[in-house]
Amino acid sequence: MPRVSKPAERVLPEHSLVVDNGAYTIKAGFARTHPSLEDCHIIPNCLARDRGKRVWVGQQLFKCQDFGEISFRRPVEKGFLVNWEAEKAIWDSAFLNEKSLLACDPRSTNLLLTEAPNTPSILQRNCDEVVFEEYEFASYSRTLSSSLNAYHDIQYLYGALPREQSESVSPAECLLVIDSGFSHSTVTPLYKGKPIQQAIRRFDVGGKLLTNYLKELVSIRHYNMLDETHLMNEVKEAICFVSQDFRRDMEKTWKGATSSRKNTVNGANDIVIDYVLPDYNAHKSGFMRPHDPSLTAKMRKMGSLAGAGDAIEDYMTLGNERFTVPELLFCPTDVGMKQEGLASTVMQSMSGLPPGLWPAMLANILVVGGNSNLDGFMARLYFIPQLCQYTFIKLDDRETEIRQLAPSECQVRIARGSDPIKSTWLGGVHLANDRAALKRIQVTRQEYQEHGSPWLAKVFAGHMQGHFDTSILFAFQKSAFIAIIYVLGKAFFLID
Repeated sequence: MPRVSKPAERVLPEHSLVVDNGAYTIKAGFARTHPSLEDCHIIPNCLARDRGKRVWVGQQLFKCQDFGEISFRRPVEKGFLVNWEAEKAIWDSAFLNEKSLLACDPRSTNLLLTEAPNTPSILQRNCDEVVFEEYEFASYSRTLSSSLNAYHDIQYLYGALPREQSESVSPAECLLVIDSGFSHSTVTPLYKGKPIQQAIRRFDVGGKLLTNYLKELVSIRHYNMLDETHLMNEVKEAICFVSQDFRRDMEKTWKGATSSRKNTVNGANDIVIDYVLPDYNAHKSGFMRPHDPSLTAKMRKMGSLAGAGDAIEDYMTLGNERFTVPELLFCPTDVGMKQEGLASTVMQSMSGLPPGLWPAMLANILVVGGNSNLDGFMARLYFIPQLCQYTFIKLDDRETEIRQLAPSECQVRIARGSDPIKSTWLGGVHLANDRAALKRIQVTRQEYQEHGSPWLAKVFAGHMQGHFDTSILFAFQKSAFIAIIYVLGKAFFLID
């Protein structure tokens, strides 16, 4: 019989580019031996046009000094990349411009790219064609953004010793990722780095909705800010917080009759603030300060006390807007949305899993995304002690949100990295540094040309879409059996 030659081993380039292609910003950087958050570059994922009709592309926006009435065009809508014409202009500026810090030769670079859960297949095919046919990357992998977080040292986030530095990096066995970003929030259970598809839940409240809601409130109560999206986003990030007692804070900021306000006006001092609006002509940024109810401040606002050389100060007094806007993350029914809050979405995701996996998932919850930077966000999910550079939450007597809904026999632990915005990118770098793991998921351009787009879609679906094999099913059955024995033993006082 003639000898059958073995297929040649795939050789990937040394350089790997990790791109977390978010709806608001792109987090991108090269995989280095000792990665750090400083290696990640944040690029605005938009085209912007100012009132002078000048167009700013991606990272050029950092040079813009006049954001008044600036309009944005974003290639990502509702979490899905739908406009490659705009995205290609942003990528060209970031990856093909010789002056850019991320400039590279795609033909000698591996690309690790993220996408949102349940992306339509036609959009996935468009993405594959642009990467291989327009940019001609040497190899490429498309994966869910939440999946990359499994490659962090998860147990270190909960207080264990850091893992030893080695070439091989194994994903966390069980991890529940809460990703609250610009377009939406998602809850994704991961088993050995693979998402369990039927348990993924999407929650259509994100940073964009919060900013638009704040614009409406401010436009009704203060100034017309419907065209000031950038300014309102800055105001949201500067002044908003998640209330730990919504009814109490509403009473503090109540603006009823004078007799009704006597007991609340003093308590409102720690909530009501003044936000001084920016002056783009003088290149002055906006800032927050304690509320000044005195007559001098009101006259200064009107300009009657401004001298010849004094600038007229314009500001807004903000009270319950500070916490009613982020409250939509936990109670979207306040604006008529027929969806549950974030904590209820977590439990809906749990309902799609075998009960035996619940203890492992609830004990390993990781929070990522820009909305988690809001003051009080993590405290609303659970009580926060500080640990190292991470925020870590463990079982406590205080019952809020997830703890109230979770089964009493399950321990609830929630962690957040030092930078939840760059967390997904950093997890992707850990994966890219493991050459063996990278080879398993990357597809070369030559393979794409040989087999085509339909084959590529099947490969990526098999790698990262969470199809169960017999080992996973056995693990489910084993964990379910252990959980049942534990609950029954506890009920009959057999387990202390």
